[in-house]
Amino acid sequence: MERTIVAHFDTRRDADLAVEHLVQAHGVARTDIFIRAKGESNSAGTRAAGADVESGHGPQKRGTPELGGEIEVSVDYHGSEPEVVREALKEAGSRSIKAQ
Repeated sequence: MERTIVAHFDTRRDADLAVEHLVQAHGVARTDIFIRAKGESNSAGTRAAGADVESGHGPQKRGTPELGGEIEVSVDYHGSEPEVVREALKEAGSRSIKAQ
């Protein structure tokens, strides 16, 4: 039975980590996972993280990341245990998770 599970994250970094964990540790096909800004505006999340934060190494950054809203990850899940997907999203820092 296919289900779509949707999660929201504060940062693009957390969303990316959730995707990698689902693919590498749980065998979810990358083609069944979608990432987008929750709203209509471009967004890197609600707070800066990862590559959006100045580390002091490498070239100097110009500008600031677009922080216009949460990042949405949706997973088309074909397995019989959707809790595996939910738990992986929760562990990666999802603020909310719902099934559609």
